[in-house]
Amino acid sequence: MKFTLSFLIALLLPLFAQAQLASLPPAPVLAAKSYLLYDFTSNQILVDQNGNERTEPASITKLMTAYLTFNSLRLNKLSLNQTVIPSEEALRAQGVESRMFLDKNKPVTIAELLRGLIVQSGNDAARVLAITLAGSEESFAKLMNQEAQRLSMNNTHYINATGLPHPQHYSSAYDTALLAAAIVRDFPEHYPIYSLREYQYNHINQANRNRLLWMDPYVDGMKTGHTESAGFCLVASAKRDQRRLISVVLGAASDNLRAMESQKLLNYGFQNFESVRLYQKNEPVASLRLWKGTESKAKVGFRSDLFLSIPTGQLAQLKATMETQQPLVAPIAGGQKIGMIKITLGGKPYAEYKLVALEPVPLANVFSRGWDSIRLLFK
Repeated sequence: MKFTLSFLIALLLPLFAQAQLASLPPAPVLAAKSYLLYDFTSNQILVDQNGNERTEPASITKLMTAYLTFNSLRLNKLSLNQTVIPSEEALRAQGVESRMFLDKNKPVTIAELLRGLIVQSGNDAARVLAITLAGSEESFAKLMNQEAQRLSMNNTHYINATGLPHPQHYSSAYDTALLAAAIVRDFPEHYPIYSLREYQYNHINQANRNRLLWMDPYVDGMKTGHTESAGFCLVASAKRDQRRLISVVLGAASDNLRAMESQKLLNYGFQNFESVRLYQKNEPVASLRLWKGTESKAKVGFRSDLFLSIPTGQLAQLKATMETQQPLVAPIAGGQKIGMIKITLGGKPYAEYKLVALEPVPLANVFSRGWDSIRLLFK
């Protein structure tokens, strides 16, 4: 049996000014093959244009190269001060490509390689890191694909660590947003590298190609990409107060255009949506009747703070419905799914979230279980 409980979210939060419901603000139409705007704070997609379309990612590939390097550092398989000597294979150039200008047989640290990879977009840095971590770029690509699968990047496949064109090397705007968010979430200690405007190595100073680092004071990353076939691509991340947005623009016609279109996406998100915290982590949303357990009530809620992005000024139009399967019978484990919270905005479905048990409740003794069984017969 499904039990449904409805309540106005506005009653659970500090009072906000009442507002008439307006339709969702129209999203900007951009000059790009595909684009997406992701609210990192609320885990929502605010704009999606061809977000699952497979396309060439170019040097945005290096987000995954960096992610695997960050993970190896965390697992102590590498250290930032560790030095490696670039091989001839790593330094081979395939035509005109971006480089950090590594020298053969000149030791370079992992910290320097990461800056060459992220700030200078060096293909030589990407190959050196790949060979250092996996023995070859081909073996590294297998690790990249394993990680992409773990992150649910279902429209992504890697052939190399650099992003050079290949028919079987592709990703999507949605998958790119997943990866960018994973870097921000999983490796905050390394993320500041993406905000560096320039980096000098081997007496050669190169500027970060992400123009938004100069244009928008709230932008603090992330990565550009470009090939003739991919066009101009940009993943950008901006934080205002406690709210972070990630924009992905793939296949723009020029360097300037990818920056301008990305700025439109970020401005749209910040100006037209607000993020509200609906529930605090580990705070009970409700206490549900529990049968055959050592406790007669089960506290349910969320394991992390639940934020929701809504059109600005529309909080009073939100309504939550809690749905649970009844009867609820012990034992239950902490974190076990108990039901769903379904959110409507102005009477229309807007979002839904899994509701979990906040604490475990074991089985009661035989007598209590038997008594509850009898009582359930009459429910």
